[in-house]
Amino acid sequence: MLDYFALGILIFVGLVLFYGIIVLHDIPYEIAKHRNHPHQDAIHATGWVSLFTLHVLWPFLWIWATLYREDRGWGFGDGKSPQSHVIRLEQQVAELRQRLDRLEGVAGPSQGSGKVDSGEGV
Repeated sequence: MLDYFALGILIFVGLVLFYGIIVLHDIPYEIAKHRNHPHQDAIHATGWVSLFTLHVLWPFLWIWATLYREDRGWGFGDGKSPQSHVIRLEQQVAELRQRLDRLEGVAGPSQGSGKVDSGEGV
């Protein structure tokens, strides 16, 4: 009777370890999925490859998954959202258009037309 109980515990522990390792190797993929990482599929596939390469790649997967955040991208920006950059660029374009209109107004229509008088018909 105890032999069967010990065998049951041994099988249970083996299954828990087997699935535990798989769940452990899916942690970088879960982080990537939570952060809406653009390379989720590559991280997931590399996690499976890491199972067969004696877990050498796994720490790099963790770093790769945690580098990206949806609100700040890869972390090389100034901490502002991409939308604020678009608004700032639109403001700069509007300012440049105003300056160009002022410069064209100062130059007058004769200089801004671009036509060259050939002198024929004089």
